[in-house]
Amino acid sequence: MSRTALRICPLCEATCGLTLTIEGTRVTGARGDREDVFSKGFICPKGASFGAVDGDPDRLRTPLVRKDGELREATWAEAFDAVAAGIRPVVERHGPHAVGVVLGNPNVHTMAGALYPSVLLAGLGTRSLFTASTVDQMPKHVSSGLLFGDANAIPVPDLDHTDHLLVIGANPLESNGSLCTAPDFPGKLKALRARGGTLTVIDPRRTRTAKLADRHIEIRPGADALLLAAMAYTLFEEELVDLGELTPHVEGLDELRDAVRDFTPEAAAPACDVDAGTIRTLARELAAAPTAAVYGRIGSCTVPFGTLGSWLVDILNILTGNLDRPGGALFPQSPTDRTPRPAGPGHGFRLARWHSRVSGHPEAKGELPLSALAEEIDTATEEGEPVRALIAVAANPVLSAPDGDRLDKALGSLDFMVSVDPYLNETSRHAHVVLPPPPPSQSAHHDFAFNTLAVRGQARYSRPAVPLGPGRMAETEILARLILAATGMHGADPSAVDDLVIGQTLGKAVKEPHSPVHDRDPQDLAALLTGENGPERRLDLMLRLGPYGDGFGARPDGLSLEKLLAHPHGIDLGPLRPRLPQPLKTRSGRIELLPQPIVDDLPRLEKALRERPTGLVLVGRRHLRSNNSWMHNVPALTGGTNRCTLHIHPEDAERLGVRDGAAVRVKGAGGEVTAPAEVTDGVRRGVVSLPHGWGHDRPGTRLSHAATDPGVNVNQLLDGKLLDPLSGNAVLNGVPVEITALAAQL
Repeated sequence: MSRTALRICPLCEATCGLTLTIEGTRVTGARGDREDVFSKGFICPKGASFGAVDGDPDRLRTPLVRKDGELREATWAEAFDAVAAGIRPVVERHGPHAVGVVLGNPNVHTMAGALYPSVLLAGLGTRSLFTASTVDQMPKHVSSGLLFGDANAIPVPDLDHTDHLLVIGANPLESNGSLCTAPDFPGKLKALRARGGTLTVIDPRRTRTAKLADRHIEIRPGADALLLAAMAYTLFEEELVDLGELTPHVEGLDELRDAVRDFTPEAAAPACDVDAGTIRTLARELAAAPTAAVYGRIGSCTVPFGTLGSWLVDILNILTGNLDRPGGALFPQSPTDRTPRPAGPGHGFRLARWHSRVSGHPEAKGELPLSALAEEIDTATEEGEPVRALIAVAANPVLSAPDGDRLDKALGSLDFMVSVDPYLNETSRHAHVVLPPPPPSQSAHHDFAFNTLAVRGQARYSRPAVPLGPGRMAETEILARLILAATGMHGADPSAVDDLVIGQTLGKAVKEPHSPVHDRDPQDLAALLTGENGPERRLDLMLRLGPYGDGFGARPDGLSLEKLLAHPHGIDLGPLRPRLPQPLKTRSGRIELLPQPIVDDLPRLEKALRERPTGLVLVGRRHLRSNNSWMHNVPALTGGTNRCTLHIHPEDAERLGVRDGAAVRVKGAGGEVTAPAEVTDGVRRGVVSLPHGWGHDRPGTRLSHAATDPGVNVNQLLDGKLLDPLSGNAVLNGVPVEITALAAQL
C-alpha cells in the first residue's frame, strides 16, 4: 500500500516542498506540495526525479575501508577505527594544519553539513580548509564582509515587489536561483514583467533567462566590474545618486565618487563590448525606476574581478537608494539566525589573517582557495608541513577544482584520506575510508543556509520520510562519530558532540544582556529542549533563541521545534522588511562604501580599461536538470539538451572550420580536452562554452550511468593560477582557449 510524506527538496537552492509517494520503503513519485508556504506547489525536473536520485543503485550502502590497496566493504566500527588510526598520528606527528578539510556544495543542502563541520574544524584546530565556495560565491562573501562587516550579510532582490531587476552573470531559469533562495524564480520573473516591470539581463550567452528579458546585453566575459563601475560613474556624473533613507547609515560617499572617476562609459565601452550610450541608459533606468535591484551571480563571481564586481552590485543598489527597502535588495533573517544584537559597531571583517603555505594565498572567511589544494599536498616548503591527511565531506574537487589531473595525482600520495560520500567518484576513489550517508528520503531536513538567503521569511522542517535502512547510519551520526575519531575522542557516544554544542551555546546566551534567556540557568534550559535526537534538539535550540523564537517561554507565540512540527507545510513569516542598521557589524557601525582592500584592488581594474583581449574565451554553463557532478549518474537527469558539448557561434565555427557535431580540441593553460561542437548563436562571437561537472572517465569509480556518457572536465583547461586576489576564488569564466577542428587535420 502506498503512502505520502512531505520532504523539502535538497537538490538545489530553491528548497521546494515535495509530496513523496512511497511504496514500502521506496520513493516511487514526487510532486510539488501545493500547501507549502514557500514554494506553493512549484517543482522542477530535479525535484520530480527525487525518487530516481534517492534509489540510485550505485549509491554505497556500507562503509568501504582500504585493505591491501583495495577498497572493501566493512562495518561501521571498522571504518571509524580506521579513521582514528589514520588521522590522529598525522596530527600528533605533523600538527593540525597537516590535516586538510574539503567541504563540497552538497553540505549546504543537508542538516548534517550545516551542524557538524564547524565542530570538526574547531576540534582539529586546522587552518587547511578548502570548500566549494572558492570556485563559486566567495567574492560575494568578501564584498559583503567589507561593506557590511559580516560575510554572510548578503542582500537579495525583493523579487515579488521590485519594478526593475538587473541581472548580471546569472541564469535563474536554469539554476533556480543562487544566493537568492526563491522557489519558482521563473514565475517571479514573469510576474515582474506582467505587472509592468523591467527585466534586464547582462550575459555573454543568450540563456533562457536572457530570452525572457526586456533587454539582453551581450557583455564580453570578465568585464562585469568595468560595466558596473561605469554605471556608478554615470550616477555620480549625472547627479542621479539618491541614498534616501540610507543616508545616515553610509560613509565614504565622496571618496567613492573619486574612486570611480576614471571609469567613464566611454573608457569602459571598448573593454566591455557594450557601447557607452547603453551603459548610461542602464544607469539612468536603474535610478529612475520606482524600485529596483541589481542581482549578480556566478558569472560575475568566477572572473578576475569577482570581488570588485560583487561589491559594485551592492554599490549600485546603495547609490540608487534601493538597498534595504521593499522592492529593492533586502537582508533576509533566518529563523535560526542568532538572537539579534542591538545595532552598533562590531568587530568588522578581516582578510588575510593567514596565508597558504606554498603560494601565499590569503585566507578569506577562514578558507584557502580550493585551487591551491593540490600544491598544498604535493609541494614541500620550509613554511610548514604539507597536507598529509584529508577529510572530504560531500566533495568531488577532482572535477570541481582547476587542474583535476594534478589533484588526482596528489590525492594518491596522501598518508590518509577519509571521504563522506554516497558514491565512489573521481575523488572518493582515493580514500582509505569511505563513509556513505543514507539517501535523502531517510534524512531529516531544515535549510539552515538557504533560509539566510530566502526572498520571504518562512520556517519549515521535514522528518525522514523513510526509516533508516538496515546497516545504514544517519549522516548526522556519521559526522558526529567522525569528529570524535578525528579529535582523539574515538569511542565516545556521538550524542556528546550535540551536548557539547548545546552547552556552549546556552552558556554564551545566558551571559548576553540582549538574549531572551539572559541570567537563566543553562542546565534548566537544556532540559526544556525537545526533539527525538541531538540534531533536533539543536534545531529547537536555534529556533527558540532566534529572531522569531519563543525565547524559552519569553515570547509564547514564537517558534520552537514543537510548533514547527505542528505545521508540516511550514510557517510563513512574511515578506522581507528593512533591517538597517541592525545587520551591520563594521567597526564604524555604518556601511563602509570604500574599504581599504577595495581601494588597493581598483588600480588593477583601472588597468583593465586599456586591455583588449583577442582570441576565443571560455565560459561555463549548467542545465536545469543538473547541479552537482553526481547528478549525471541519474538517467532521468541526463540526455536531451543536457549534454557535454562545446557551444560555439556560427561565425567562429565557420572561421575555424568547425562543423556541428564534429569533434574539436579545446586547449587551455591547464591542458586540453576533446568535445563535440554544438554550433549555436546562443553564445556571442568570440565566446565558447562548456558545462561543468562532467569528465566521468577515470578508472575505479562506481558511476555506471555517468560512465556511459562521461563528457569532459572543463576545469582541466585551467591550471589554477588565475584567482581573484581578494577572495581566492578561481577564475573559471573569460579564460583564453584555443579551438582546433580535428576533422580539418585528417
